Amino acid sequence: MDAFFKVQGGIALILSIGVIAVVLVAFLDSLRHRVDAFPAAGKLTKPIWCGILGVGVLLSLLTFGNPLNIFTLLVVVASAVYLADVRPALQRVVGGGRSNGPYGPW
Repeated sequence: MDAFFKVQGGIALILSIGVIAVVLVAFLDSLRHRVDAFPAAGKLTKPIWCGILGVGVLLSLLTFGNPLNIFTLLVVVASAVYLADVRPALQRVVGGGRSNGPYGPW
């Protein structure tokens, strides 16, 4: 039974590190975009997203080692929404860094 708890603790540690990594990536990405790009993309303003993700970083640090509580799940959802919806919209507005050749992106 002791081995089971060690494996369970190891999985919780890996998940906690993953949560902190995802939230930190989303937070740092929100900091690097211009203020006017957020409304131009039709999203919430930069201070709101930075606040949501900043609180998310703090909550993920406070709940380290317990990755399946309600606060961690909310943080993961907020980060996923930012990374899957807001970030691509910002990249389209700012000019996503993809090079356009004569026949389209490449």
